[in-house]
Amino acid sequence: MALIVQKYGGTSVANPERIRNLAGRVARYKAMGHKIVVVVSAMSGETNRLINLAKEIMPDPDPRELDMMVSTGEQVTIGMTALALIELGIKAKSYTGAQVKILTDDAYTKARILNIDEHNIKQDLDDGYVVVVAGFQGVDAKGNITTLGRGGSDTTGVALAAALKADECQIYTDVDGVYTTDPRVVPEARRLSKITFEEMLELASQGSKVLQIRSVEFAGKYKVKLRVLSSFQDEGDGTLITFEEENNMEQPIISGIAFNRDEAKITVLGVPDRPGIAYQILGPIAEANVDVDMIIQNTGADGTTDFTFTVHKNEMNKALGILRDKVQGHIGAREINGDDKIAKVSIVGVGMRSHVGIASQMFRTLAEEGINIQMISTSEIKIAVVIDEKYLELAVRILHKAFELEEA
Repeated sequence: MALIVQKYGGTSVANPERIRNLAGRVARYKAMGHKIVVVVSAMSGETNRLINLAKEIMPDPDPRELDMMVSTGEQVTIGMTALALIELGIKAKSYTGAQVKILTDDAYTKARILNIDEHNIKQDLDDGYVVVVAGFQGVDAKGNITTLGRGGSDTTGVALAAALKADECQIYTDVDGVYTTDPRVVPEARRLSKITFEEMLELASQGSKVLQIRSVEFAGKYKVKLRVLSSFQDEGDGTLITFEEENNMEQPIISGIAFNRDEAKITVLGVPDRPGIAYQILGPIAEANVDVDMIIQNTGADGTTDFTFTVHKNEMNKALGILRDKVQGHIGAREINGDDKIAKVSIVGVGMRSHVGIASQMFRTLAEEGINIQMISTSEIKIAVVIDEKYLELAVRILHKAFELEEA
């Protein structure tokens, strides 16, 4: 008998029929003697609908009130899921994040989990209940409802698995595992039976939509065994996300290619080249809770530097406004501009540690197709480049072929 946390995304709970299918799957696990905690997202499209409703009232909604609104989507699905289980004769209880007491900070719309009170869940599991928990949401120290950011239900699932010391956290989605890249872009993409936490963390951070990055961070930090499965298939082992030291098979050089269409590039031109200038530019951006990804600084012979960084596309105008209002005159920048017609493509693999020439192969492959590289970022197991958005799918296809990722 095992304690299993199962997380189901929006497509898995998109309508009553799919919720009944979910309940049937949970019932089979329950019949095997397992203790089950189910974490669900809102129905597919519901969170967007609620955000759009809020924007009809207030174009830039107050974050606290927006969280109050969008958290209702999960409250509907936990109730429906519990009802579907009870209809099958299974004892079930549903809980909101506040009822569990998933304690978070007060960064509305992108809160971080601080602590989970698992006492009531453990008692219910011991009493034979399946516990159904709302993903994506929590509560701050003052009792305000908070949400964890898009994809936050994955984080809820993994955090609960960590708090409960679950044997496995299963993430059910509309794909049957982690692929070498998105099969919709490269039909030859191959499902991976295993991938390391390091690789999955890089893929998630570079744009892979299979798992939310914070959920992978949680899983790695607390040693949660993680598996990605399809809610539309009754069989299959999915992809196991494991630790490198546990994975004894010979690692491929590159495990996957991630891409991201959701970033924008901001360039601050003609900045004085002096100590502290990077902080003077990025400090106000950080204070506004805008996440920065890639950063490049180029110093010219005239004693000035050009400073370029990327942010989420939705936050480009906010960041530009901050820079022009609070930074440009203060530091004497010549010009500040933004570009939201970019894309980021990344190759990831722990095998890069023991192989040379990977970067040159990537750059040569792109150059042969006339694709210009605007920015480059690297780590031990990742190389990421920013390119013109119109070349994104071509870049992914040619890199997938160049690194022979379609071969098992």
